[in-house]
Amino acid sequence: MAAATFRFYAELNDLLQRGWRQQDIVHAFREPASVKDRIEAHGVPHTEVELIEINREFAGFERLLRDGDCVSVYPFMAVLENPRPLRPAYPRGRFVLDQHLGRLAAYLRLLGLDCVHRALFPDDEIVRVALAEDRVVLTRDKRLLMRRAVVHGGYVRATDPFEQVPEVLHRFGAPELVEPFTRCMACNGMLRVAAREEVDDRIQPDTRQYYSEFRECPDCRRVFWDGSHARRMRAWVDAWMPART
Repeated sequence: MAAATFRFYAELNDLLQRGWRQQDIVHAFREPASVKDRIEAHGVPHTEVELIEINREFAGFERLLRDGDCVSVYPFMAVLENPRPLRPAYPRGRFVLDQHLGRLAAYLRLLGLDCVHRALFPDDEIVRVALAEDRVVLTRDKRLLMRRAVVHGGYVRATDPFEQVPEVLHRFGAPELVEPFTRCMACNGMLRVAAREEVDDRIQPDTRQYYSEFRECPDCRRVFWDGSHARRMRAWVDAWMPART
C-alpha cells in the first residue's frame, strides 16, 4: 500500500468527517489512483475543488498519486487567481437543480435566472440536461456531484431556501443576467406583457377591478400582476442583492 498526505482548506473541511478537519490526513491507497478519486474518497466532490497542489506544484484531477505525495486541496473562495484551471468557465445564469431544491429554483427564476427543475428528476436525467444544455448542477447530494460526467456543479450548504439564494449567487454570480420578474417562477418560461382582455378569464373579480397591467407565461399560462405579493418579492430581491438598491 502507498500513502499520501492530504490537507483540505477553508470550507472544504465542512465536507470532511469531523476527525479529518483542519489537519493533515495520511491516506493509504492502492496504485494506480488518480487524485480526483482520492479526494472524493474523503467525501469532497470534485466540483467543490478549485485548485490542487501536489508537492507544491499545480496538478489536475488526472494526476496519478505516488507514495509520499503531499496534496493540498483548495475551494474556489480560497483562490484569487488560478494558474491551473480544473475546468472551463462555468455557464453563467444557467442551472439544473435536483428535485429537492424546488423552492430555490423558484427564487432563482424570480431573479430572471434560467433554472431547470422537475418534481421527479432522476440523477441520470439531471446529468444529461446539464451536459446537453451547458448548465451548473445544484444539489445537496454529494454523490451526484461526484459523477465523473458532471463538469460544473455546486453543493448547496444552506438548508433554508431563502439563504441558499445568496450562497448560489456568491459562487455562480451572473449580475449582468439578473432581471427580476421576467421569468415564470413555476415553469421557467419568459413572461410577456398581456392586456387585461387576454387574461380576463384567469383572474378574480377583485384583481380585475384594481389592476390593469398584467404579464403572463406563454408556456403554462399563469398570470402575474403587481399586487402585495409582488411588493413582498421585491423585498426579497433587495435582501439577496443589496447592491441593486
